[in-house]
Amino acid sequence: MITSMELLAAKALASKADKELRENILPYWRKNISLPSGLFLGRISGHEEARPDAPIGGIMTARILWTFASAYRIAGREEDLEMALKAKKIISEHFFDSEFGGTYWAIAPDGSCLDSKKQIYAIAFTIYGLAELFRATRDQEALDLAIRLFRDIEQHSFDHSLNGYFEAFQRNWEPIGDMRLSDKDANESKTMNTHLHILEAYTGLYRVWKDALLHQRLKNLIELFLDKIVGTDFHLKLFFSEDWNCNYDIQSFGHDIEASWLLHEAAIVLGDKALLNKVEKAVPAIVRAASEGYESGKGMAYEKKDGTLDMERHWWVQAESVVGYFNLWQLRAGAENLEKALATWDFIEGNLVDRQNGEWFWSIRADGSVNRDDDKAGFWKCPYHNGRMCMEIIERCKNLK
Repeated sequence: MITSMELLAAKALASKADKELRENILPYWRKNISLPSGLFLGRISGHEEARPDAPIGGIMTARILWTFASAYRIAGREEDLEMALKAKKIISEHFFDSEFGGTYWAIAPDGSCLDSKKQIYAIAFTIYGLAELFRATRDQEALDLAIRLFRDIEQHSFDHSLNGYFEAFQRNWEPIGDMRLSDKDANESKTMNTHLHILEAYTGLYRVWKDALLHQRLKNLIELFLDKIVGTDFHLKLFFSEDWNCNYDIQSFGHDIEASWLLHEAAIVLGDKALLNKVEKAVPAIVRAASEGYESGKGMAYEKKDGTLDMERHWWVQAESVVGYFNLWQLRAGAENLEKALATWDFIEGNLVDRQNGEWFWSIRADGSVNRDDDKAGFWKCPYHNGRMCMEIIERCKNLK
């Protein structure tokens, strides 16, 4: 039972999130990233230095597409639709591989292909953005491209023998030696991170396209998480061999809490009541595991690796923590979860939001200093985590009783 005090607090959070989205996050990207050339600027440093020579990432472009399409769907602002359509145009004209299918990893500032590898994580994000654009505008071209990319993943990446999805390929879908998403990752055949974002993409696509194979694969992904990726301690295991062995001692608190609500959302959209019941039993345990990194007033730590805790507070981890705790509170799991969502928001507002220049800083270091060495915008720093957090809270509060 949600109390009147909880309802007021949640609505107040939604009002703050709406203001943050409209006045800080979205304007920063419209003003600083969109170039007259028709492309996006590839990078802005932590010191607000534009880097026109930086590569333009497929992930950044897809995340911009998703964020602005979702913002347009929620609020109907034409300037948001303009950004979403620009991102779609960049993807269709510069990232989509018309010969072999899939999308490129990166393009050069002039729009030419810079890195043609097929990273499934990036293709999944492109599906996610295109499906959201169709949801917002009924753009059939966007849906058709999303479906083509879904079929590319299923044809080339799905492991029919041992289940799951392989990480990466050469341009022509031949095997590639280095499958890593980034230099922080292990070079393994399968990862939690890619599976999480295929799950996310397939959820968005199934919401607008009720295809039988997509239904099957989305259900399979949820079951894979419950059976293989979520460990007995309810932390997510991160890196796997082809046959699903994991020999890494890493707890990623941000991924734990992000997965808690993305799995729940996927099960709701899928509409399988028995599977939804299993997921809703697992969600509190996954959030409890993630909360090993939570400290009141200081947000959520980054990770614990080989027994060592990394206390840096990354922007995306805090954003996902707000949604994860809020989602668990909505499951009637106690006011303390709403309190954690509110406290994490307070930490974000007091430490990560850049009131002078806009957007959020990459992180707050363990010593409390602002990290300006990492990007304000770029290959990995996009408006998706913080923008989505704002929009999730706004939408969730619309129907709260």
